[in-house]
Amino acid sequence: MNMQLDDFIKTLSSSSPVPGGGGASALIGAIGVSLCSMVANLTSGKKKYAEYQSDIEQIIVRTQASIDKLLGLIQRDAEVFEPLSKAYGIPKEEPNRNEILENALVLACSVPLEILNEVANVLDVVEQLLEKGTKLAVSDVGVAASACKCAMEGAVMNVYINTKLMKNREYALKINADAEKILEDGIDRCSKIYRQITEELR
Repeated sequence: MNMQLDDFIKTLSSSSPVPGGGGASALIGAIGVSLCSMVANLTSGKKKYAEYQSDIEQIIVRTQASIDKLLGLIQRDAEVFEPLSKAYGIPKEEPNRNEILENALVLACSVPLEILNEVANVLDVVEQLLEKGTKLAVSDVGVAASACKCAMEGAVMNVYINTKLMKNREYALKINADAEKILEDGIDRCSKIYRQITEELR
């Protein structure tokens, strides 16, 4: 969280396991939501959009809270990887290894699920800005939709890589199904926004 952007990217590109795909997904989600906040701030106070002022103010508050949460999840994703990394290092003959590893997989899975849910929960903001945001920044709404789609797809990858190794297959399959349902809905919504804006701009 305290890294300069260039240091974060250098670390991300190194052999260090964290930050990884989960943290990157959270960052991409935060960028998408930040673009929504930017469009809302550009719209706020404009006479042309006065009828939406109250909604725009709510969007600014919501997006800031979401940005803070997603940035926090970058750190949290790194933190939950540590016990999983340690669990992999436990000798296979250790009697408690499977239980420790299973618990670590569940914990590691929890953060990408949070990322997925957080981004999905702000998609209505992207949809609102398509109508209520300044048309001068409509391309930024399209980029926000694209970033949110990418963030959700990335988060789900980090769910699947953990559920794949779980011994409790009933739990793993339920998590996969729940995540896939959120993802499919999110991709559909983001793609519709992106296509609409692309058609408007061409």
